[in-house]
Amino acid sequence: MKLEKVLDDQEIPYKKLWHRPTYTSQDLAAAEHVSGYEVAKPVVVRGARGFAMCVVAAPDQVDLNKVARLLGEESVRLATEDEMKSLFPDCELGAEPPVGNLFGIRTIMDHRLRYDERLFMQIGSHTEAVRMRRDDWEQITQPIVGAIART
Repeated sequence: MKLEKVLDDQEIPYKKLWHRPTYTSQDLAAAEHVSGYEVAKPVVVRGARGFAMCVVAAPDQVDLNKVARLLGEESVRLATEDEMKSLFPDCELGAEPPVGNLFGIRTIMDHRLRYDERLFMQIGSHTEAVRMRRDDWEQITQPIVGAIART
């Protein structure tokens, strides 16, 4: 997977995890016996200037109006399934890693993820994930940080 290669190339420590198939971020949290607030959930949006990957904690929802304002867009919408397949051809649909820059799109992080020392995330498969330090994740993603989750 692309994310593992980047982590290995940059000598960033992580732990690879195998689990039963999970199809939501909350399922991943349950499979790994961790709080959903430690699971980074990617949500891909599209605006007039292209795609962006929003990353929020598993229990949270992305506020599209807040994302649009942060990006300076009039509006954004969720990416379609066909767009997702095109953007992430090496990933199982719904198991994309929350690292937009690996796929040529911006990454936006909800500011509340900064409260966590570690993050869990899918890496392109419904049965594989990684656990890593949030600081290291930020280092490789260089996200735009803002309040993008519904409160």
